Amino acid sequence: MADSKHKFISYHPHTYPPDEMVRRSAAYFTYMDQRRTVRQFSPDPIPPKVLEHVIRTASTAPSGAHKQPWTFCVVSDPALKKEIRVAAEKEEHESYHHRMSESWLRDLEPFATDWHKPFLEKAPSLIVVFKRIYDEDDGTKTNNYYVAESVGIACGFLLAAIYHAGLVALTHTPSPMKFLASILNRPSNEKPFLLIPVGLPADDTMVPDLVRKPLQEIMVRY
Repeated sequence: MADSKHKFISYHPHTYPPDEMVRRSAAYFTYMDQRRTVRQFSPDPIPPKVLEHVIRTASTAPSGAHKQPWTFCVVSDPALKKEIRVAAEKEEHESYHHRMSESWLRDLEPFATDWHKPFLEKAPSLIVVFKRIYDEDDGTKTNNYYVAESVGIACGFLLAAIYHAGLVALTHTPSPMKFLASILNRPSNEKPFLLIPVGLPADDTMVPDLVRKPLQEIMVRY
């Protein structure tokens, strides 16, 4: 590293004694275990600075070669939200009636969902996440690496930040999602990755009574 032609800076992250690490990790799990996906939103607006902060948090995620191959589009304009809902419901209607298998539809039954997506208009803001397949520098294409993995990690950071701010969100993936690039007039190097309604929960919010897999089903020690 001493011979590198690129600049490095000293880094001293917070570290903790073992007992404090256990306490902090347990507390964070308990907190995050209360996070739920929500489909019922209050129309109350979100302070713009909150959305800026959660997106900046998402941008701290690691990415292949630090290319940061993501764009976060915040949609709060009612007309645009309506246009997105109409386009999404068109695709969802097709999916629920023709594309999804019987087993897929059965797996969705506990969530009581269908092709109607009113939350796309009711939520005060939508965050549309795009992955940048490549970038351009003065008309020259430059490669991005591990794009899906990088953007997926950033979305995880984003969802945690949204919850930490006292908001709720939904990870929505109408398929195909090309209409999002068209409606938002995104460049050809950007492809839709995730559509996230975000806001405060409605007063009558209900969520399915689900149970997360126990540790022994998701962790293997070697």
